[in-house]
Amino acid sequence: METQENYTKWVNAESLPPYLHNQLVKLGKDPKWVDDAFGTNIAFGTAGMRGLLEPGTNRINVVTVGRVTEGLAQLMEQEGDKAKKQGVVISFDSRYHSEDFAKLAAQILGRHGIKVYLFDSLRPTPELSFAIRYLGTYAGIMITASHNAKQYNGYKIYGADGGQMPPEAAAIVEKAALAVDDQLNIPTAAIEDLRANNTLQLVGEDVDQAYLKELKTINVNHDLIARTADKLKIVYTPVHGTGKMIYDRAFRQGGFKNFTIVPKQAILDPEFPTTVKPNPEYRDVFDEGVKIADQEGADIIVATDPDADRLGAAVRRPDGEFQVLTGNQIATLISNYLLTNLKDSGQLSSDYEIITSIVSSALPFKIAQSFGIQTKYVLTGFKYIGEEIDRLQTEHAGKFLMGFEESYGYLFKTFNRDKDAMQGALMFFEVAAYYADRGMSVFDGLHEIWDKYGTSCEITKAIEMPGLDGQKRMAEVMTKLRNDHLTEIRGHKVVKTEDFDLQTAVEDGKTTELKGFPKSNVLKYFLDDETWLALRPSGTEPVIKAYVGTINKDYQTAEAEAKAYHQAIEDLLGL
Repeated sequence: METQENYTKWVNAESLPPYLHNQLVKLGKDPKWVDDAFGTNIAFGTAGMRGLLEPGTNRINVVTVGRVTEGLAQLMEQEGDKAKKQGVVISFDSRYHSEDFAKLAAQILGRHGIKVYLFDSLRPTPELSFAIRYLGTYAGIMITASHNAKQYNGYKIYGADGGQMPPEAAAIVEKAALAVDDQLNIPTAAIEDLRANNTLQLVGEDVDQAYLKELKTINVNHDLIARTADKLKIVYTPVHGTGKMIYDRAFRQGGFKNFTIVPKQAILDPEFPTTVKPNPEYRDVFDEGVKIADQEGADIIVATDPDADRLGAAVRRPDGEFQVLTGNQIATLISNYLLTNLKDSGQLSSDYEIITSIVSSALPFKIAQSFGIQTKYVLTGFKYIGEEIDRLQTEHAGKFLMGFEESYGYLFKTFNRDKDAMQGALMFFEVAAYYADRGMSVFDGLHEIWDKYGTSCEITKAIEMPGLDGQKRMAEVMTKLRNDHLTEIRGHKVVKTEDFDLQTAVEDGKTTELKGFPKSNVLKYFLDDETWLALRPSGTEPVIKAYVGTINKDYQTAEAEAKAYHQAIEDLLGL
Protein backbone atom coordinates (compact mmCIF):
# COMPACT_ATOMS: atom_id res chain seq x y z
CA MET A 1 0.00 0.00 0.00
CA GLU A 2 2.84 2.40 0.88
CA THR A 3 4.36 1.85 -2.56
CA GLN A 4 1.20 3.00 -4.32
CA GLU A 5 0.80 5.91 -1.90
CA ASN A 6 4.33 7.09 -2.69
CA TYR A 7 3.64 6.86 -6.39
CA THR A 8 0.39 8.81 -6.04
CA LYS A 9 2.12 11.57 -4.03
CA TRP A 10 4.70 11.94 -6.76
CA VAL A 11 2.10 12.01 -9.54
CA ASN A 12 0.19 14.76 -7.74
CA ALA A 13 3.26 16.77 -6.73
CA GLU A 14 3.46 20.21 -8.36
CA SER A 15 7.18 20.49 -7.55
CA LEU A 16 8.38 17.85 -10.02
CA PRO A 17 10.03 19.19 -13.19
CA PRO A 18 7.77 18.59 -16.22
CA TYR A 19 10.21 16.11 -17.80
CA LEU A 20 10.20 14.01 -14.62
CA HIS A 21 6.40 14.16 -14.24
CA ASN A 22 5.89 13.07 -17.85
CA GLN A 23 8.34 10.21 -17.40
CA LEU A 24 6.55 9.18 -14.21
CA VAL A 25 3.16 9.03 -15.91
CA LYS A 26 4.56 6.99 -18.79
CA LEU A 27 6.52 4.49 -16.71
CA GLY A 28 3.80 4.27 -14.07
CA LYS A 29 1.60 2.28 -16.42
CA ASP A 30 3.72 -0.76 -15.54
CA PRO A 31 2.90 -2.07 -12.02
CA LYS A 32 6.21 -3.93 -11.83
CA TRP A 33 8.09 -0.72 -12.51
CA VAL A 34 6.11 1.09 -9.79
CA ASP A 35 6.98 -1.65 -7.29
CA ASP A 36 10.66 -1.39 -8.11
CA ALA A 37 10.83 2.41 -8.33
CA PHE A 38 8.77 3.13 -5.21
CA GLY A 39 9.01 -0.07 -3.16
CA THR A 40 12.11 1.09 -1.27
CA ASN A 41 14.50 4.01 -0.89
CA ILE A 42 17.69 4.04 -2.92
CA ALA A 43 20.57 2.91 -0.75
CA PHE A 44 23.12 5.47 0.40
CA GLY A 45 26.41 4.36 1.88
CA THR A 46 30.12 5.13 1.89
CA ALA A 47 30.14 4.83 -1.91
CA GLY A 48 27.19 7.22 -2.14
CA MET A 49 24.25 6.26 -4.30
CA ARG A 50 23.92 5.29 -7.92
CA GLY A 51 20.87 4.36 -9.95
CA LEU A 52 18.70 4.82 -13.00
CA LEU A 53 17.81 8.38 -13.99
CA GLU A 54 14.08 8.00 -13.43
CA PRO A 55 11.37 9.14 -11.05
CA GLY A 56 10.96 7.16 -7.85
CA THR A 57 12.32 6.81 -4.33
CA ASN A 58 14.60 4.02 -5.57
CA ARG A 59 16.04 6.09 -8.42
CA ILE A 60 18.32 9.08 -9.04
CA ASN A 61 16.36 12.30 -9.54
CA VAL A 62 15.92 15.78 -8.06
CA VAL A 63 14.00 14.37 -5.11
CA THR A 64 16.51 11.74 -4.02
CA VAL A 65 19.44 14.10 -4.66
CA GLY A 66 17.67 16.79 -2.65
CA ARG A 67 16.86 14.41 0.19
CA VAL A 68 20.47 13.28 0.65
CA THR A 69 21.78 16.84 0.33
CA GLU A 70 19.36 17.92 3.06
CA GLY A 71 20.74 15.05 5.16
CA LEU A 72 24.28 16.36 4.66
CA ALA A 73 23.13 19.87 5.55
CA GLN A 74 21.60 18.62 8.79
CA LEU A 75 24.80 16.75 9.68
CA MET A 76 26.76 19.97 9.16
CA GLU A 77 24.22 21.89 11.24
CA GLN A 78 24.95 19.45 14.08
CA GLU A 79 28.68 19.97 13.62
CA GLY A 80 28.23 23.73 14.08
CA ASP A 81 29.41 26.98 12.54
CA LYS A 82 32.96 25.81 11.87
CA ALA A 83 31.75 23.05 9.53
CA LYS A 84 29.33 25.46 7.81
CA LYS A 85 32.08 28.02 7.25
CA GLN A 86 34.43 25.35 5.89
CA GLY A 87 31.69 24.47 3.45
CA VAL A 88 31.26 22.00 0.62
CA VAL A 89 32.82 21.91 -2.84
CA ILE A 90 30.70 20.45 -5.65
CA SER A 91 31.64 19.05 -9.06
CA PHE A 92 29.85 17.08 -11.75
CA ASP A 93 30.41 15.06 -14.92
CA SER A 94 28.91 15.14 -18.42
CA ARG A 95 25.84 12.98 -17.74
CA TYR A 96 22.23 13.97 -18.11
CA HIS A 97 21.16 16.30 -15.27
CA SER A 98 24.58 16.23 -13.55
CA GLU A 99 24.88 20.02 -13.63
CA ASP A 100 21.25 20.39 -12.54
CA PHE A 101 21.83 18.14 -9.52
CA ALA A 102 25.03 19.99 -8.63
CA LYS A 103 23.22 23.34 -8.63
CA LEU A 104 20.32 21.88 -6.64
CA ALA A 105 22.75 20.63 -4.00
CA ALA A 106 24.32 24.09 -3.87
CA GLN A 107 20.92 25.72 -3.40
CA ILE A 108 19.92 23.39 -0.56
CA LEU A 109 23.22 23.71 1.29
CA GLY A 110 23.32 27.47 0.74
CA ARG A 111 19.88 27.90 2.26
CA HIS A 112 21.35 26.47 5.49
CA GLY A 113 24.06 29.12 5.42
CA ILE A 114 26.68 26.56 4.37
CA LYS A 115 29.51 27.94 2.24
CA VAL A 116 29.45 26.33 -1.22
CA TYR A 117 32.22 26.17 -3.81
CA LEU A 118 30.69 25.14 -7.13
CA PHE A 119 32.84 24.29 -10.14
CA ASP A 120 32.01 26.53 -13.09
CA SER A 121 31.80 23.50 -15.39
CA LEU A 122 32.38 19.78 -15.26
CA ARG A 123 35.60 18.49 -13.66
CA PRO A 124 37.07 15.04 -12.85
CA THR A 125 36.32 13.24 -9.61
CA PRO A 126 40.00 13.24 -8.57
CA GLU A 127 40.12 17.01 -8.98
CA LEU A 128 37.09 17.24 -6.68
CA SER A 129 38.99 15.14 -4.13
CA PHE A 130 41.97 17.48 -4.49
CA ALA A 131 39.77 20.59 -4.21
CA ILE A 132 38.44 19.47 -0.83
CA ARG A 133 41.97 19.38 0.56
CA TYR A 134 43.09 22.51 -1.30
CA LEU A 135 40.11 24.63 -0.21
CA GLY A 136 39.91 23.07 3.26
CA THR A 137 36.22 22.22 3.01
CA TYR A 138 34.25 20.03 5.38
CA ALA A 139 33.00 17.83 2.53
CA GLY A 140 32.69 17.47 -1.22
CA ILE A 141 29.94 16.27 -3.54
CA MET A 142 30.53 14.64 -6.92
CA ILE A 143 27.61 14.06 -9.27
CA THR A 144 28.59 11.09 -11.41
CA ALA A 145 27.79 7.49 -12.21
CA SER A 146 31.43 6.88 -13.13
CA HIS A 147 31.58 4.25 -15.90
CA ASN A 148 27.93 3.17 -15.88
CA ALA A 149 25.71 3.37 -18.96
CA LYS A 150 23.96 6.59 -20.02
CA GLN A 151 20.73 5.69 -18.19
CA TYR A 152 22.46 6.10 -14.81
CA ASN A 153 23.68 8.86 -12.58
CA GLY A 154 24.99 9.00 -9.02
CA TYR A 155 25.95 11.08 -6.02
CA LYS A 156 29.10 10.74 -3.91
CA ILE A 157 29.97 12.56 -0.70
CA TYR A 158 33.61 13.00 0.29
CA GLY A 159 35.02 13.84 3.70
CA ALA A 160 37.51 16.54 4.68
CA ASP A 161 40.46 14.27 3.88
CA GLY A 162 39.38 14.02 0.24
CA GLY A 163 38.34 10.39 0.61
CA GLN A 164 34.82 9.04 0.41
CA MET A 165 32.77 9.77 3.51
CA PRO A 166 33.41 7.26 6.35
CA PRO A 167 30.61 4.84 7.34
CA GLU A 168 29.61 6.60 10.57
CA ALA A 169 29.04 9.96 8.85
CA ALA A 170 27.35 8.31 5.86
CA ALA A 171 24.91 6.57 8.22
CA ILE A 172 24.03 9.92 9.84
CA VAL A 173 23.43 11.49 6.44
CA GLU A 174 21.20 8.62 5.34
CA LYS A 175 19.20 8.67 8.59
CA ALA A 176 18.67 12.42 8.31
CA ALA A 177 17.74 12.11 4.64
CA LEU A 178 15.09 9.50 5.31
CA ALA A 179 13.67 11.61 8.14
CA VAL A 180 12.98 14.62 5.90
CA ASP A 181 9.25 15.35 6.29
CA ASP A 182 8.34 16.55 2.82
CA GLN A 183 10.92 15.14 0.45
CA LEU A 184 9.05 16.52 -2.57
CA ASN A 185 9.36 20.11 -1.36
CA ILE A 186 12.80 20.65 0.17
CA PRO A 187 13.42 24.41 0.48
CA THR A 188 16.18 25.95 -1.62
CA ALA A 189 17.80 29.36 -2.02
CA ALA A 190 18.16 31.14 -5.35
CA ILE A 191 21.60 30.91 -6.95
CA GLU A 192 21.73 34.69 -7.50
CA ASP A 193 20.96 35.35 -3.82
CA LEU A 194 23.71 32.95 -2.71
CA ARG A 195 26.15 34.65 -5.08
CA ALA A 196 25.13 38.07 -3.79
CA ASN A 197 25.82 37.24 -0.14
CA ASN A 198 28.99 35.26 -0.98
CA THR A 199 27.55 31.98 0.30
CA LEU A 200 28.15 30.51 -3.16
CA GLN A 201 31.53 30.90 -4.86
CA LEU A 202 32.36 29.58 -8.31
CA VAL A 203 35.72 27.83 -8.73
CA GLY A 204 37.48 26.49 -11.78
CA GLU A 205 40.74 27.67 -13.29
CA ASP A 206 42.12 28.57 -9.86
CA VAL A 207 41.74 24.97 -8.70
CA ASP A 208 42.85 23.65 -12.11
CA GLN A 209 46.19 25.40 -11.82
CA ALA A 210 46.78 24.17 -8.28
CA TYR A 211 45.89 20.60 -9.31
CA LEU A 212 48.14 20.78 -12.39
CA LYS A 213 51.01 21.97 -10.21
CA GLU A 214 50.66 18.80 -8.13
CA LEU A 215 50.39 16.62 -11.24
CA LYS A 216 53.88 17.83 -12.17
CA THR A 217 55.21 15.74 -9.27
CA ILE A 218 53.91 12.40 -10.56
CA ASN A 219 56.71 11.34 -12.88
CA VAL A 220 59.94 10.11 -11.30
CA ASN A 221 62.59 9.94 -14.04
CA HIS A 222 62.54 13.15 -16.04
CA ASP A 223 65.79 12.39 -17.85
CA LEU A 224 64.26 9.20 -19.20
CA ILE A 225 61.17 11.06 -20.36
CA ALA A 226 63.23 13.84 -21.98
CA ARG A 227 65.23 11.45 -24.13
CA THR A 228 62.40 9.04 -24.95
CA ALA A 229 59.03 10.80 -24.91
CA ASP A 230 59.26 11.95 -28.52
CA LYS A 231 59.51 8.31 -29.60
CA LEU A 232 56.09 7.68 -28.10
CA LYS A 233 52.97 8.27 -30.14
CA ILE A 234 49.98 8.33 -27.84
CA VAL A 235 46.24 8.37 -28.53
CA TYR A 236 43.95 9.60 -25.75
CA THR A 237 40.19 9.40 -25.35
CA PRO A 238 38.19 11.03 -22.54
CA VAL A 239 35.18 8.92 -23.61
CA HIS A 240 32.91 11.98 -23.76
CA GLY A 241 33.80 12.99 -20.23
CA THR A 242 35.66 15.20 -17.80
CA GLY A 243 39.18 14.12 -18.74
CA LYS A 244 38.87 16.54 -21.65
CA MET A 245 39.02 19.46 -19.21
CA ILE A 246 42.55 18.81 -17.95
CA TYR A 247 44.40 16.30 -20.11
CA ASP A 248 46.19 18.62 -22.56
CA ARG A 249 48.03 20.68 -19.96
CA ALA A 250 48.65 17.65 -17.73
CA PHE A 251 50.29 15.61 -20.49
CA ARG A 252 52.34 18.47 -21.93
CA GLN A 253 53.76 19.65 -18.64
CA GLY A 254 54.75 16.04 -17.93
CA GLY A 255 56.90 16.06 -21.08
CA PHE A 256 54.50 14.01 -23.24
CA LYS A 257 53.61 16.15 -26.24
CA ASN A 258 53.24 13.60 -29.01
CA PHE A 259 49.58 12.71 -28.49
CA THR A 260 46.31 12.84 -30.40
CA ILE A 261 42.84 13.00 -28.91
CA VAL A 262 40.05 10.87 -30.37
CA PRO A 263 37.78 13.50 -32.03
CA LYS A 264 34.46 11.65 -31.78
CA GLN A 265 35.02 10.88 -28.10
CA ALA A 266 36.18 14.41 -27.26
CA ILE A 267 32.56 15.57 -27.56
CA LEU A 268 30.92 16.02 -24.16
CA ASP A 269 27.89 13.90 -24.94
CA PRO A 270 25.73 12.26 -22.22
CA GLU A 271 24.56 9.72 -24.79
CA PHE A 272 28.07 8.20 -24.95
CA PRO A 273 27.29 7.43 -28.60
CA THR A 274 30.53 5.60 -29.41
CA THR A 275 30.13 2.88 -26.79
CA VAL A 276 27.43 0.86 -25.07
CA LYS A 277 28.99 1.53 -21.68
CA PRO A 278 31.80 4.07 -21.13
CA ASN A 279 33.94 1.65 -19.17
CA PRO A 280 37.68 1.59 -20.03
CA GLU A 281 37.85 -2.15 -19.47
CA TYR A 282 35.71 -2.79 -22.54
CA ARG A 283 37.17 -3.23 -26.00
CA ASP A 284 34.55 -1.13 -27.80
CA VAL A 285 35.67 1.95 -25.83
CA PHE A 286 38.95 1.72 -27.76
CA ASP A 287 37.52 1.10 -31.24
CA GLU A 288 37.63 4.76 -32.28
CA GLY A 289 41.07 5.11 -30.71
CA VAL A 290 42.39 2.17 -32.70
CA LYS A 291 41.36 3.90 -35.94
CA ILE A 292 43.29 7.03 -34.92
CA ALA A 293 46.28 5.00 -33.69
CA ASP A 294 46.52 3.18 -37.02
CA GLN A 295 46.41 6.50 -38.88
CA GLU A 296 49.03 8.10 -36.63
CA GLY A 297 51.25 5.05 -36.19
CA ALA A 298 50.71 5.13 -32.43
CA ASP A 299 51.37 2.12 -30.20
CA ILE A 300 49.56 3.27 -27.04
CA ILE A 301 45.94 4.23 -26.44
CA VAL A 302 44.71 5.42 -23.04
CA ALA A 303 41.10 6.00 -22.03
CA THR A 304 39.58 7.68 -19.00
CA ASP A 305 36.01 7.04 -17.95
CA PRO A 306 33.50 9.94 -17.87
CA ASP A 307 34.54 11.21 -14.43
CA ALA A 308 38.25 10.50 -15.10
CA ASP A 309 38.97 8.44 -12.02
CA ARG A 310 39.56 5.18 -13.91
CA LEU A 311 42.25 4.63 -16.54
CA GLY A 312 42.29 1.94 -19.21
CA ALA A 313 44.96 1.26 -21.82
CA ALA A 314 45.48 -0.66 -25.02
CA VAL A 315 48.93 -1.47 -26.44
CA ARG A 316 50.04 -2.77 -29.79
CA ARG A 317 51.07 -6.42 -30.04
CA PRO A 318 53.78 -7.79 -32.35
CA ASP A 319 51.07 -8.81 -34.84
CA GLY A 320 50.02 -5.17 -35.15
CA GLU A 321 46.70 -5.58 -33.33
CA PHE A 322 45.86 -3.83 -30.06
CA GLN A 323 45.60 -5.61 -26.74
CA VAL A 324 43.34 -4.02 -24.10
CA LEU A 325 45.13 -4.37 -20.77
CA THR A 326 43.36 -5.23 -17.54
CA GLY A 327 43.59 -2.97 -14.52
CA ASN A 328 45.73 -5.59 -12.82
CA GLN A 329 48.12 -5.70 -15.78
CA ILE A 330 48.50 -1.92 -15.77
CA ALA A 331 49.22 -2.01 -12.03
CA THR A 332 51.74 -4.84 -12.55
CA LEU A 333 53.63 -2.85 -15.19
CA ILE A 334 53.68 0.33 -13.09
CA SER A 335 54.67 -1.34 -9.80
CA ASN A 336 57.51 -3.22 -11.48
CA TYR A 337 58.74 0.00 -13.12
CA LEU A 338 58.59 2.10 -9.95
CA LEU A 339 60.52 -0.49 -7.96
CA THR A 340 63.07 -0.96 -10.74
CA ASN A 341 63.60 2.80 -10.92
CA LEU A 342 64.03 3.07 -7.15
CA LYS A 343 66.58 0.26 -7.18
CA ASP A 344 68.49 1.64 -10.17
CA SER A 345 68.64 5.11 -8.62
CA GLY A 346 69.78 3.78 -5.23
CA GLN A 347 66.61 4.98 -3.47
CA LEU A 348 64.99 1.63 -2.72
CA SER A 349 64.34 0.94 0.96
CA SER A 350 62.25 -1.63 2.80
CA ASP A 351 59.84 0.93 4.27
CA TYR A 352 58.08 1.57 0.95
CA GLU A 353 54.56 0.16 0.76
CA ILE A 354 52.16 -0.74 -2.04
CA ILE A 355 48.50 -0.72 -1.03
CA THR A 356 45.97 -2.80 -2.91
CA SER A 357 42.54 -4.36 -2.43
CA ILE A 358 41.81 -7.94 -1.41
CA VAL A 359 40.32 -8.66 -4.86
CA SER A 360 43.26 -7.33 -6.90
CA SER A 361 46.07 -9.29 -8.53
CA ALA A 362 48.59 -11.10 -6.34
CA LEU A 363 51.35 -10.53 -8.93
CA PRO A 364 52.36 -7.03 -7.73
CA PHE A 365 52.65 -8.58 -4.27
CA LYS A 366 55.15 -11.12 -5.59
CA ILE A 367 57.06 -8.33 -7.34
CA ALA A 368 57.10 -6.23 -4.16
CA GLN A 369 58.42 -9.19 -2.15
CA SER A 370 61.26 -9.69 -4.61
CA PHE A 371 62.29 -6.05 -4.10
CA GLY A 372 62.04 -6.39 -0.33
CA ILE A 373 59.11 -4.03 0.28
CA GLN A 374 55.74 -4.67 1.85
CA THR A 375 52.25 -4.85 0.38
CA LYS A 376 49.20 -3.98 2.40
CA TYR A 377 45.81 -5.48 1.52
CA VAL A 378 42.67 -3.46 2.30
CA LEU A 379 38.98 -3.86 1.58
CA THR A 380 37.58 -2.86 -1.80
CA GLY A 381 37.00 0.88 -2.06
CA PHE A 382 39.63 3.56 -2.47
CA LYS A 383 38.65 5.09 0.86
CA TYR A 384 40.46 2.18 2.53
CA ILE A 385 43.60 2.92 0.55
CA GLY A 386 43.24 6.51 1.74
CA GLU A 387 42.93 5.35 5.35
CA GLU A 388 46.13 3.32 5.04
CA ILE A 389 47.91 6.35 3.55
CA ASP A 390 46.79 8.37 6.59
CA ARG A 391 48.07 5.64 8.93
CA LEU A 392 51.46 5.56 7.22
CA GLN A 393 51.80 9.32 7.49
CA THR A 394 50.37 9.72 11.01
CA GLU A 395 52.34 6.87 12.55
CA HIS A 396 55.44 7.44 10.39
CA ALA A 397 55.10 3.75 9.57
CA GLY A 398 56.41 3.76 6.02
CA LYS A 399 56.49 5.50 2.65
CA PHE A 400 53.58 5.25 0.24
CA LEU A 401 54.64 4.09 -3.23
CA MET A 402 51.33 3.41 -4.95
CA GLY A 403 47.79 2.27 -4.39
CA PHE A 404 45.66 0.39 -6.88
CA GLU A 405 42.49 -1.58 -7.40
CA GLU A 406 41.76 -4.10 -10.10
CA SER A 407 38.91 -1.88 -11.27
CA TYR A 408 41.33 0.44 -13.10
CA GLY A 409 42.08 2.76 -10.17
CA TYR A 410 45.59 4.08 -9.35
CA LEU A 411 47.16 6.66 -7.04
CA PHE A 412 50.82 7.63 -6.62
CA LYS A 413 50.87 10.97 -4.81
CA THR A 414 48.64 11.88 -1.91
CA PHE A 415 47.46 15.38 -2.84
CA ASN A 416 44.10 13.72 -3.44
CA ARG A 417 42.65 10.60 -1.85
CA ASP A 418 40.71 8.93 -4.61
CA LYS A 419 41.83 7.06 -7.68
CA ASP A 420 43.12 9.43 -10.33
CA ALA A 421 43.22 8.66 -14.04
CA MET A 422 45.43 11.68 -14.77
CA GLN A 423 48.03 10.40 -12.30
CA GLY A 424 47.62 6.95 -13.85
CA ALA A 425 48.05 8.20 -17.42
CA LEU A 426 51.23 10.14 -16.63
CA MET A 427 52.77 7.16 -14.89
CA PHE A 428 51.73 4.75 -17.64
CA PHE A 429 53.36 7.01 -20.23
CA GLU A 430 56.58 6.87 -18.23
CA VAL A 431 56.39 3.07 -18.19
CA ALA A 432 56.05 3.16 -21.98
CA ALA A 433 59.05 5.51 -22.16
CA TYR A 434 61.06 3.07 -20.04
CA TYR A 435 60.44 0.20 -22.42
CA ALA A 436 60.94 2.38 -25.51
CA ASP A 437 64.32 3.37 -24.09
CA ARG A 438 65.18 -0.34 -24.03
CA GLY A 439 63.90 -0.93 -27.55
CA MET A 440 60.80 -2.73 -26.28
CA SER A 441 57.05 -2.24 -26.40
CA VAL A 442 54.79 -2.21 -23.34
CA PHE A 443 53.44 -5.57 -24.49
CA ASP A 444 57.02 -6.90 -24.50
CA GLY A 445 57.49 -5.53 -21.00
CA LEU A 446 54.46 -7.36 -19.64
CA HIS A 447 55.75 -10.65 -21.03
CA GLU A 448 59.17 -9.95 -19.52
CA ILE A 449 57.50 -9.65 -16.11
CA TRP A 450 55.50 -12.83 -16.64
CA ASP A 451 58.63 -14.73 -17.64
CA LYS A 452 60.22 -13.72 -14.36
CA TYR A 453 57.35 -14.01 -11.89
CA GLY A 454 54.78 -16.31 -13.53
CA THR A 455 51.88 -15.57 -15.84
CA SER A 456 48.76 -14.41 -14.06
CA CYS A 457 45.22 -13.90 -15.27
CA GLU A 458 42.47 -12.24 -13.29
CA ILE A 459 38.87 -12.07 -14.44
CA THR A 460 36.05 -10.22 -12.73
CA LYS A 461 32.40 -10.90 -13.52
CA ALA A 462 29.31 -9.10 -12.31
CA ILE A 463 26.52 -11.57 -11.57
CA GLU A 464 23.40 -9.45 -11.96
CA MET A 465 20.52 -9.74 -9.51
CA PRO A 466 18.20 -6.88 -10.50
CA GLY A 467 14.74 -6.10 -9.24
CA LEU A 468 13.20 -5.31 -5.88
CA ASP A 469 14.25 -8.70 -4.48
CA GLY A 470 17.82 -8.37 -5.78
CA GLN A 471 19.31 -7.46 -2.40
CA LYS A 472 17.48 -10.37 -0.77
CA ARG A 473 18.78 -12.84 -3.37
CA MET A 474 22.33 -11.52 -2.95
CA ALA A 475 22.09 -12.02 0.82
CA GLU A 476 20.76 -15.57 0.35
CA VAL A 477 23.67 -16.46 -1.96
CA MET A 478 26.27 -15.28 0.55
CA THR A 479 24.51 -17.07 3.42
CA LYS A 480 24.42 -20.30 1.42
CA LEU A 481 28.16 -20.13 0.72
CA ARG A 482 28.93 -19.53 4.39
CA ASN A 483 26.79 -22.47 5.43
CA ASP A 484 28.28 -24.81 2.81
CA HIS A 485 31.90 -24.43 4.06
CA LEU A 486 33.46 -25.20 0.67
CA THR A 487 36.39 -27.61 0.83
CA GLU A 488 37.12 -27.99 -2.89
CA ILE A 489 36.37 -26.26 -6.18
CA ARG A 490 36.94 -27.94 -9.55
CA GLY A 491 38.78 -30.75 -7.83
CA HIS A 492 41.26 -28.41 -6.13
CA LYS A 493 41.44 -28.22 -2.37
CA VAL A 494 40.47 -25.02 -0.58
CA VAL A 495 43.52 -24.44 1.61
CA LYS A 496 42.26 -21.24 3.21
CA THR A 497 38.99 -19.34 3.51
CA GLU A 498 38.73 -15.73 4.62
CA ASP A 499 35.34 -14.36 5.72
CA PHE A 500 35.55 -10.60 6.06
CA ASP A 501 32.07 -10.37 7.55
CA LEU A 502 32.57 -12.95 10.29
CA GLN A 503 36.20 -11.74 10.60
CA THR A 504 37.57 -15.28 10.47
CA ALA A 505 40.22 -17.19 8.54
CA VAL A 506 40.03 -20.97 8.29
CA GLU A 507 43.20 -22.88 7.37
CA ASP A 508 44.05 -26.54 8.01
CA GLY A 509 40.83 -26.89 9.97
CA LYS A 510 41.80 -24.15 12.39
CA THR A 511 39.82 -20.93 12.72
CA THR A 512 41.62 -17.72 13.61
CA GLU A 513 40.62 -14.08 13.82
CA LEU A 514 41.00 -12.09 10.62
CA LYS A 515 42.70 -8.96 11.90
CA GLY A 516 43.16 -5.52 10.44
CA PHE A 517 39.96 -5.28 8.40
CA PRO A 518 36.56 -3.68 9.04
CA LYS A 519 33.61 -5.98 8.57
CA SER A 520 32.62 -6.48 4.95
CA ASN A 521 30.42 -9.00 3.17
CA VAL A 522 33.25 -10.70 1.25
CA LEU A 523 34.33 -14.34 1.00
CA LYS A 524 37.76 -15.24 -0.36
CA TYR A 525 39.09 -18.72 -1.12
CA PHE A 526 42.69 -19.81 -1.71
CA LEU A 527 43.21 -23.09 -3.58
CA ASP A 528 46.10 -25.56 -3.75
CA ASP A 529 46.96 -24.55 -7.35
CA GLU A 530 47.66 -20.89 -6.38
CA THR A 531 44.22 -19.84 -7.60
CA TRP A 532 42.20 -17.42 -5.48
CA LEU A 533 38.50 -16.61 -5.75
CA ALA A 534 36.39 -13.94 -4.06
CA LEU A 535 32.71 -13.02 -3.96
CA ARG A 536 31.47 -9.56 -2.98
CA PRO A 537 27.99 -8.02 -3.29
CA SER A 538 28.34 -4.55 -4.83
CA GLY A 539 27.51 -1.54 -2.70
CA THR A 540 26.19 0.51 -5.62
CA GLU A 541 24.72 -1.97 -8.10
CA PRO A 542 22.40 -5.04 -7.85
CA VAL A 543 25.22 -7.48 -8.60
CA ILE A 544 27.50 -9.94 -6.86
CA LYS A 545 31.02 -9.46 -8.12
CA ALA A 546 32.99 -12.66 -8.62
CA TYR A 547 36.79 -12.44 -8.84
CA VAL A 548 39.20 -15.15 -9.95
CA GLY A 549 42.99 -15.04 -10.15
CA THR A 550 45.12 -17.83 -11.60
CA ILE A 551 48.82 -18.39 -12.28
CA ASN A 552 50.06 -20.72 -14.98
CA LYS A 553 52.82 -21.31 -17.54
CA ASP A 554 51.30 -19.07 -20.23
CA TYR A 555 48.46 -16.60 -20.55
CA GLN A 556 46.19 -18.77 -22.66
CA THR A 557 46.26 -21.55 -20.07
CA ALA A 558 45.85 -19.14 -17.16
CA GLU A 559 42.89 -17.48 -18.87
CA ALA A 560 41.23 -20.80 -19.68
CA GLU A 561 41.60 -21.83 -16.03
CA ALA A 562 40.14 -18.54 -14.82
CA LYS A 563 37.11 -18.93 -17.09
CA ALA A 564 36.61 -22.49 -15.90
CA TYR A 565 36.64 -21.32 -12.29
CA HIS A 566 34.05 -18.67 -13.09
CA GLN A 567 31.82 -21.35 -14.54
CA ALA A 568 32.35 -23.37 -11.38
CA ILE A 569 31.23 -20.37 -9.30
CA GLU A 570 28.06 -20.01 -11.35
CA ASP A 571 27.39 -23.74 -10.95
CA LEU A 572 27.83 -23.39 -7.18
CA LEU A 573 25.34 -20.54 -7.13
CA GLY A 574 22.87 -22.52 -9.25
CA LEU A 575 22.95 -20.04 -12.12
